[in-house]
Amino acid sequence: MLEVGSHSNSQSRRLHRAQRHDRGGTILEPDELAREIVDLISDKKGVDIMMLDTRTVSSIADYFVIATGESERQLKAVGDEIQKQMKKHKILPLGVEGKPDSGWILLDYGSVIVHLFSSALRDFYQLEQLWDKAPVVVRMQ
Repeated sequence: MLEVGSHSNSQSRRLHRAQRHDRGGTILEPDELAREIVDLISDKKGVDIMMLDTRTVSSIADYFVIATGESERQLKAVGDEIQKQMKKHKILPLGVEGKPDSGWILLDYGSVIVHLFSSALRDFYQLEQLWDKAPVVVRMQ
């Protein structure tokens, strides 16, 4: 039973997902946030970048952004750049999991979840196949 004013994790996530991100006085919608992250990854030379619209297939997030880094150093650079640029807009991740040497970094921005993989782990986990019912919004090879 929930107390007044408290939320379960799933309720909290839904409330967070419903919020739009404030970008210096401008509202940044979830799709705009995801597209900006795609651009940041591209600028840092990430490869095989995908933006999936998960709204109709999952309550986890509105969008998944999946990309591959070709080295631990690049994975770190991409993850750091996303966090740095989002912080400038006063957008902080709800959570960060993994490290470059693990081959997988996850950045949870509530409405947008970013998966940065090494080539080997991306092939192993095959998130695109797991979420194959989600429409592909962006695909950059």
